Amino acid sequence: KANVIADALSRKERELPLRVRALVMTIGLDLPRQILSAQTKSRKPENIRKGDVGGMLVENSRDPKKVRMKKLEPRVDGTLCLNGRS
Repeated sequence: KANVIADALSRKERELPLRVRALVMTIGLDLPRQILSAQTKSRKPENIRKGDVGGMLVENSRDPKKVRMKKLEPRVDGTLCLNGRS
């Protein structure tokens, strides 16, 4: 009887393994168009005043309707890249 109790106490409680679901990022064919649309929207004067777009776009003090861009270079497809990176 002592062996049965010792055996029961020595067994560890089994836990069910955790299930991990893989994250999949799908990039659509219209991604460049979405980027261009977001960049165009962020360059509007009312949006620049709200968030400064990470410091990349600043208001032009001489003409508030025109945006002055820092370090942003236009690409062939019309999107802007920062420091040569897209």
